[in-house]
This record gives sequence, C-alpha cells and structure tokens, in this order.
Amino acid sequence: MSTENLLHPPQMERLPYPIHLRLARFPAGSRFVSHAHPWGQLNYSATGVMELDIGGRRFLSPPQYAIWIPPRVEHDAHIRQAVVYQSAYIDEAWCRDLPDAPKAIRIGSVVKAILADFALRDVSVPSTRADRRMARVLLDQIPLAPCSASYLPGSGDPLVSRLLDAWQRDPADSRTLARWADELHVTERTLARRCRVELGMSAGEWRQRQRYLHALTLLDAGLTVQNAALELGYGTASAFIAMFQRRGGVTPDQYRRDPEGVSRGT
Repeated sequence: MSTENLLHPPQMERLPYPIHLRLARFPAGSRFVSHAHPWGQLNYSATGVMELDIGGRRFLSPPQYAIWIPPRVEHDAHIRQAVVYQSAYIDEAWCRDLPDAPKAIRIGSVVKAILADFALRDVSVPSTRADRRMARVLLDQIPLAPCSASYLPGSGDPLVSRLLDAWQRDPADSRTLARWADELHVTERTLARRCRVELGMSAGEWRQRQRYLHALTLLDAGLTVQNAALELGYGTASAFIAMFQRRGGVTPDQYRRDPEGVSRGT
C-alpha cells in the first residue's frame, strides 16, 4: 500500500528579496501540510495539475493557470500526479496591487517566459539588475491577467452539484444538458441558467475543462491519443485533439513528447 508523501513549506522568517522564485518537482501522492506565510504566493504547475485547498475552497492549477494566494491565508496542496512546480513568493508590501482573495489566474506568454527563464537558470533570488527588472515585470503582469474564482469551480446548488458529480465520476458521460434536465426534473433553460450563475461559465465549458484535466492525467499515465479520446467519450480522435490543442496550445502528441511545452505554449 502506498503512503502519502507529506511535505512541509520552506522555513524562512523573511524573503531574501521581495520576489523569491522556487522550482521543484514533486512525485505523485505528495501533500503539503496546511500552512500560511506572511507573503503572497503565485503557484504554477508547468506540468501536471496541483490541487489546493485555500480557506476551505478547492482550486486546480492546470498548466495555463496559476493560483494566487494572498499573504497569511491558510492553504494546503494535494499532488495526485507528478508535477513540475514553479512559484513566486512576493513580499506583503509588494502585494498592494494584487488580488486580495485567492484566484485562478490565466497566465500569458510573458509570465510563462519569465518563469521558464528563471527556472532554466536556476534563479531563486534575482540578484542582477536584469533579473530584478524581469522580476518586476512578472509582478506587473499578475494584476493584468484574467482572473476567475477557480479553474474548475464547484457548486452548492443541489441540481448543479449532482450534474458535476456525475461528470467527475464519468468524464465520458455523453448525455446532453437537455437529457440531464429531464433526469433532474427541470427545464434545460433552468439548468443552463443555474449552471452559469453557480459556475460563472456554461455547463459545456465546465465539462470541457474537466475533460481536459482528465486528459492530462491519462496522457501522463501513458495512454495513446486514441485511447485517451475513447476514455473521455470522444467519437473520434480528431475531436479530442482539437479540444486539447484549444485548451493547451499543443496537440496531445506534442504534450506526450514534451509535457513542459504546454507551459511554453509551443
């Protein structure tokens, strides 16, 4: 029986520089103990998906999204598949223009390039003028990025939660929203409206995001593109490939050859 790999955050009383970078690789089955620190934190999984519990709310961080955690907010993390993890710790005094609540942040090519460059050169503390300027650009980019409450939000609505639970259990479920509305004894219009109000997106968008996250897991486990498509309920591999490329910026085959290519958008 496998045991959980319990991780602890780095022990620092203060940051060596107002923006401190970190690169790490964590194996599947790892978990960070619940903790808080006096600085803000931008969490980014270059490969894999990290699951965070922040103030009792669940956040997922696929490679196109980072999770922002303000200073002094309690959080922990689950790592169900191996991840390449990058983060930026930001001094509390430098967080004034950053979100004051946890957010999923869609990061663009500038932020990805900066994080990738620091990681490639193993820079944790920007010490040169060039690196400090680049760190400030990273800081400036965060409030400009589109934010959402969560990449894959949950819902307390009984109808919506039943729908989401079913899709989580079986990503290949191909029943239409109209069919689900019949089973839940509401009109399709009512169910669609409640999904949009509760989730901040359409039911179709939520299901596609959930399938994309599951696709990363399947590909990381070594499934072929064809088999992954079938596991997710796609009738053809081409439809699956189109969805994956739209979400990740690369095809499934490109992702399998170079998982970090998703984070670079190549």
